[in-house]
Amino acid sequence: MLLIRHGDHSAIKLFIEINNLFSKPTKQQALALAAVFQASNQVYKLAYNGISDKEKMTFSMSTLLNQNPKSLEQLYGSEANLRDGLDSMALFLKNADNISQPKYKEVISYVMSSIHLATKLTDDDELLTKIENGIDNARQQAEHFHITHDNVYSNVGALYQDTISNMRLRIQVMGSAVYLQQSAVAARIRCMLFSAIRNAFLWRQLGGKRRHLLLQRKAFLEVIN
Repeated sequence: MLLIRHGDHSAIKLFIEINNLFSKPTKQQALALAAVFQASNQVYKLAYNGISDKEKMTFSMSTLLNQNPKSLEQLYGSEANLRDGLDSMALFLKNADNISQPKYKEVISYVMSSIHLATKLTDDDELLTKIENGIDNARQQAEHFHITHDNVYSNVGALYQDTISNMRLRIQVMGSAVYLQQSAVAARIRCMLFSAIRNAFLWRQLGGKRRHLLLQRKAFLEVIN
């Protein structure tokens, strides 16, 4: 089971930390991280254009609302569903020290912030429980409407404000004020940030570490190519 919750077992966590320091990235880790990049791309599109790719939004919402998948394949389906995220991640891995375009800088900022928040969430059982309950309510709501229904976006966006937005680090979204001030767009942006954090949480559960992005870029590229 790939649960959103992560128990606090110090000895086991220390062993995993040491083991992951020297282990190479896996395909599973790469797919979870690609989902973070893909959701972050949608944040950028919404912030600057007010619209996004409905198919990718649906996919990102599905990964957020499915808290207890039986496998990574059940969560993500075909690798083609993550092509946008995989391509963005490959671009970053190849040019991490020389990305000058504002778009990619902002997307990378969302990715890294999502990873940081996922790390902090790992040890906050109270907040995790609140998020789990809220996401479960949104999942039930989506069964009556649709996973990308305005009511679902609004509900999940409000949950984000009530939980993630109260953490010490807050993700600052850049974009056009015309769109950022629209409540429907703002709710969708929060949903995509939530999805990015959820998949970053899963990436960590699978053994992913931020230092891997700095020290094992070549290995990551080999896994996704």
